[in-house]
Amino acid sequence: MNPSLPLSKSNTMGFEHYDIFVIGTGSAGRKVAVSCAKEGMKVAIADNREYGGTCANRGCDPKKVLLNASEIIARTTDLAAVGITEVPKIDWQALQKFKEKFVSAMPIKTEESLEEVGIKMYHQSPEFLEDGLLIVEGKKVTYDKVVIATGLIPRPLHFKGAELFKISDDFLDLPELPDSMIFIGGGYIAMEFAHIAARCGVDVTIIERGKSILKHFDENIAAYLQKISEDIGVKFILNASVTGAEMLQKNTRVYYEQNGKEKDVKAMMVFNTSGRVPSIEMLSLEKANITTTPKGIKVNKFLQSTSNPNVYACGDVADSGALPLTPLSSKEGSHVAKQLTSGKHEEYTFAAIPTSVYTTPQLATVGLTEEQAKEQDIEYKVLSEHVPDWFSVKRLNSRDYCYKTLKGPNDEILGAEILAPEASEMINLFAMAIQQKLTCTQFRQTIFAYPTFASDMQSMV
Repeated sequence: MNPSLPLSKSNTMGFEHYDIFVIGTGSAGRKVAVSCAKEGMKVAIADNREYGGTCANRGCDPKKVLLNASEIIARTTDLAAVGITEVPKIDWQALQKFKEKFVSAMPIKTEESLEEVGIKMYHQSPEFLEDGLLIVEGKKVTYDKVVIATGLIPRPLHFKGAELFKISDDFLDLPELPDSMIFIGGGYIAMEFAHIAARCGVDVTIIERGKSILKHFDENIAAYLQKISEDIGVKFILNASVTGAEMLQKNTRVYYEQNGKEKDVKAMMVFNTSGRVPSIEMLSLEKANITTTPKGIKVNKFLQSTSNPNVYACGDVADSGALPLTPLSSKEGSHVAKQLTSGKHEEYTFAAIPTSVYTTPQLATVGLTEEQAKEQDIEYKVLSEHVPDWFSVKRLNSRDYCYKTLKGPNDEILGAEILAPEASEMINLFAMAIQQKLTCTQFRQTIFAYPTFASDMQSMV
């Protein structure tokens, strides 16, 4: 068959045909596949890695298991001066075995759930031959609609010695911790891993090309978290661009440029945590006229490809304007599935989206930042305070507690950012308040259990 010819019944005879072909088995892809299969559609799904996606296998879930241990060290260290007589030590190998109980079961459970509803599974990344035609596992298959939900992968590095850098997958599977580590990039992943490693006794350095870490957060609060990180031994090299790396006998030497000068630093292990990019290179999207941007598949307000109406994208790989977060991926998958099963287009609208950095203390945000409010010409008032004397942290013998909230002209909550031991839980209440359009007055009138971090939040608006 000549791939340049348009598809027709005559030139696709003998090929397996699917109503829906889903690429990616993370939360977005699974949601689409299962929903469509339950409606009687013939569905296939493919993945070139273990089924279940990044979050469950090599992202959020295993990371949080490891973080639990560092949180305990942080908490007991703070309380050592007020009655806790011994700070615990971490048995890294035992902790890894515990983590594997969660991770190892996921691929099998995922495949079993897909098989239950009659979904055909492929264990390879498909490649587009043209619109309506894919090749996967050496077989050509046709489809009516395809859904791309392949997520993100670590950003490739392009300098001499780049192959020496490990990625987040490697950190999560480390059989033992080295004496020293370097992370490139000062984002979520680097900060979270740095806190785990530093509290387990590792000498940690973060090299960030920008002037500050965590660029999506308030600069002052991010700077405060940086100071806390420095207090536990994390070193920061800012305004620095990595230019190369070389292997020494025991260490890897990393070269960087800072203020026009070439400098270097070395560690036993180095990690590329410089960001993530869409996982689309292997798909040959151009053959199916699928337009992309640096952020992923270019989609319209229906999460449909702007250049090919037979293609939808959801989750982190879709350039939808949303943050790359697991709960959002699942919502987008549900939205795409609803349209595919109903045959009706429906505009996708974003809810208030909270996001957290799981350091200790945690940093979390939801809604508008001050910069966004200015860009959108929205009138606002800032309430911001460092509150080390509030009971919630004082009882933990900690001083690491601050917040910043934005109020609108009509008493509405526009956005919030919190640095606190339980910020990831607290921010959910602000997300609900923003989504339900509660005013600051209504939020303050709600009765919360006391003394809790939630009850503190009423003083933040």
